[in-house]
Amino acid sequence: MRAFRFFNPAVKGLCASLVLTACSQIQAEQVSIHDPVMAKSNGQYFLYSTGPGITFYQSKDMQTWTLGGRVFATEPDWAKEVAPGFNGHLWAPDVVEHNGLFYLYYSVSAFGKNTSGIGVAVNKSLDPADPEYQWDDKGIVIQSVPYRDHWNAIDPNIVFDDNGTPWMSFGSFWDGLKLVKMAPDLLNVAEPQEWHTIAKGPNPTFSDDGMAGTSELEAPFIFKKNGYYYLFVSYGLCCRGNDSTYHVVMGRSKNVTGPYLDKEGKDLAMGGGSVLLKGTKAWPGLGHNSAYTFDGKDYLVFHAYESADNGLQKLKIAPMTWDNDWPVVDPAILTEYKSKLVKK
Repeated sequence: MRAFRFFNPAVKGLCASLVLTACSQIQAEQVSIHDPVMAKSNGQYFLYSTGPGITFYQSKDMQTWTLGGRVFATEPDWAKEVAPGFNGHLWAPDVVEHNGLFYLYYSVSAFGKNTSGIGVAVNKSLDPADPEYQWDDKGIVIQSVPYRDHWNAIDPNIVFDDNGTPWMSFGSFWDGLKLVKMAPDLLNVAEPQEWHTIAKGPNPTFSDDGMAGTSELEAPFIFKKNGYYYLFVSYGLCCRGNDSTYHVVMGRSKNVTGPYLDKEGKDLAMGGGSVLLKGTKAWPGLGHNSAYTFDGKDYLVFHAYESADNGLQKLKIAPMTWDNDWPVVDPAILTEYKSKLVKK
């Protein structure tokens, strides 16, 4: 969306006066969002994010977004049993199309705890106007239990390897980010089980396994391109407005299971990670990205905290270019991209 322009000098003078706040309300509201993921279907883009019941939006141009509301009217039946501190917000979704069906993965948790679970729902369509639109919740896929699991079952992402085998990456803090082979139906972990650690940060040698620790990493997303699997990870702290240290790092591998190496050849499972995009004074933190190819162009989708708006999180969609088979994102997009929110 282009910046708002004033054509009436008198109005321009008003905005320079004490009524600046009133004039600013004329400008379009942007999409305030956490943890965005996208899909394209029948000429429309569908955007899903953390929120009560998972919040979703629709767009024809990736710029103007219509708020669709909630995916789920109620919380999953298993949510409170898995996460007694669950507050109704479903976190960090992922959406993927496979064999004519759409799979929407979501996370149930309580902030700072690994009393967590990842669930999945299936639909024939993403468009609520379609007569076949109906989310069928298939229940829990993976669960983490304190003192049993030193990982956190949130932030899922599905990727298919070159053989068509599905894998789920996931995780936040604790002992790092995991990758697990999925069954062909995408509803269960494959048997026999195959697990990998794909990214890891430092933790004290002696610490309470029930606590998150000091490993500030989460939200893995694996993107296939140029014969590589690119692993994007969010480092730092989210959700702190102007005090957020969130930023996106990356590594790549010829194999979906890794090792994922950064530009210096350091394994992300050994603390590596080359910076793809970092915050600025105007946008101090950004991250929890997804990545896509739409109509032959590559995009990074993420949220960023705007300092001028009290650190409020905003949707960002950035073109990705390539340099020596490494993705590049121009930080100017933080200011240039402005979504427009339309409410029904």
